[in-house]
Amino acid sequence: MESPAVPVPLDPQEQPILERLLRTRDALLLLKQDKSTYIKSRDVLPLYEQVIEQVEALNAVRKDQDRRLVHNRLDYVLDDCFQLISLLFLTVGRNNEAPAVYSLATTVQRLLDHLEEAGFYSAKDLDSITKTLAGMRQTLDRCREAYSPALITLLESRIEQCQNLLDRLQNGLELLDPLLAPTHETLVSILRSLSAANTRSKFSPSEVHGFREQLNKIKETMKDGNFVAPDGTPLQGQDIVKGLLERCWKWSELVLEREGRIDERFREPYERLVEIRNQLERLSVTQAWSLRETDLFQYQRKLDRIDEARVDGNFVDATGQPADLHAQRTLLYLIRRSYAYIYALLISSEPVSEALLPIYNQLQTLRRCLIEVRESGGVSNSRELYPYSMKLNSIDNMRVDGKFYVGNDIPEGQGSVNGLLAECYDLVYELRAAVVEEEKENGTEG
Repeated sequence: MESPAVPVPLDPQEQPILERLLRTRDALLLLKQDKSTYIKSRDVLPLYEQVIEQVEALNAVRKDQDRRLVHNRLDYVLDDCFQLISLLFLTVGRNNEAPAVYSLATTVQRLLDHLEEAGFYSAKDLDSITKTLAGMRQTLDRCREAYSPALITLLESRIEQCQNLLDRLQNGLELLDPLLAPTHETLVSILRSLSAANTRSKFSPSEVHGFREQLNKIKETMKDGNFVAPDGTPLQGQDIVKGLLERCWKWSELVLEREGRIDERFREPYERLVEIRNQLERLSVTQAWSLRETDLFQYQRKLDRIDEARVDGNFVDATGQPADLHAQRTLLYLIRRSYAYIYALLISSEPVSEALLPIYNQLQTLRRCLIEVRESGGVSNSRELYPYSMKLNSIDNMRVDGKFYVGNDIPEGQGSVNGLLAECYDLVYELRAAVVEEEKENGTEG
């Protein structure tokens, strides 16, 4: 669980805070691991209060100290507690409250750090993160009075760090002429696709050659070694795109040379990262039906520990020797890809308690089916709508006084589920009305 060689707290006043946080973390982990019942708000809130109490005690101890930036074991345990609290808030459907922001903020920070380190990224990457940061700020503004100032200050600081990183990355893309942006986007995609091909269980040289053909086509659009505007003048941002093109060529050569074989010294972290990436990829496909947000904690922690074990940015073997370029880039790609999956899973988490998710997912599926029916021309008679109406009625009949109960509890997310139910009813009504209208017209004509 701990990072390698994390120093213990030096200040004796921090020791009791650490011990109390360790007990809280154990309770949070037990709550996360218990799959026998769904998690409720009342299970989470007392543990959140315990964590905030210790944060306030720690702030009092560290007041006027310059050691604020030195991370010791207490800081890592506190981070674990906040990550778990955050994921538990998502699990119970309280996505739009301040504690839920923490996990997303730390994941965004990791992603941005890696994008900056990699030195290549697309406008699409940054657009999504820009929207996410704006959403997090809105959540904090809305929750400012409801939550501890210590938590709000911590989250604002995280968001500000992310914003500064994001601004730096966006400034880099502003140097690109808009006419060069599509080429840049394609090269970023090719570079990532080459890395993905490099980590497949069965290496395919033909896949890599296909990317090299795309690179040749891009090269053929150049005139006298430059990317030019229709009037023949060189476009702004040449060096960025040329550098990326060159990097794609060199990486494709190295990938073909290695044929998916990693340096044996780094076989163990490679296999661990491939397994994490593959599990997260599977989760992203089946998310709606199988994801409990707290499950992401184990993946976050495994990735963080592998990432933090680097020395001066390099992966090193047992003797302290750094990885070669192929192993270094391959491992970094797997870490980045995994963080990207976690980010995607977090931003697509629905504000609905896991207790209501089965009903919510059924309604999502029904809604999709009804929209497809509408877009393909509707139904030919009212009888075709019976299966949909029956399913909607069976879900509706589960409500008591307009609420979905689970046992004696009213889980979070009632508004989202009721809204979806109403939308499905509207779609059925719209389809039925279209059939009635058509029957009237046919009757008139007859």
